[in-house]
Amino acid sequence: MIKVPEKQLTEIREHGVRDYPYECCGLLLGRFTGDGKVVHETYPISNAREESAKRNRFLITPEELMKGERYARSRELEVVGFYHSHPDSPAVPSKYDLDHAWPTYSYIIVSTSEGESSDLFSWEQETDRSRFNEERIECQ
Repeated sequence: MIKVPEKQLTEIREHGVRDYPYECCGLLLGRFTGDGKVVHETYPISNAREESAKRNRFLITPEELMKGERYARSRELEVVGFYHSHPDSPAVPSKYDLDHAWPTYSYIIVSTSEGESSDLFSWEQETDRSRFNEERIECQ
């Protein structure tokens, strides 16, 4: 389970709509707890993928990830997951998402279209990296 305040869910949705028709991306900052994760902040990142691929792929550079990790530490938080949008596509992980994800982290995906967002789900990868399982979002 992942606990996410409504404010952060709104920020994810707004980031997806703002970056449409491209994928948006960012970090979920919070804490790992005994029964899941708690998100306290989102950390938006610009999609570094080349222009021709931004519609269905995102890229967080190592430098941006390190910058986000430093920011999280300065707030006594940690990276507990990532978020991104799927423009004009369902909010379910793609094969590419599966191949590039890491177990333990949460992956929130929001479906976007021009001017709006719709479905938003969180996913967690199996420890053997074979598939994603939907993770329950508890809105705070």
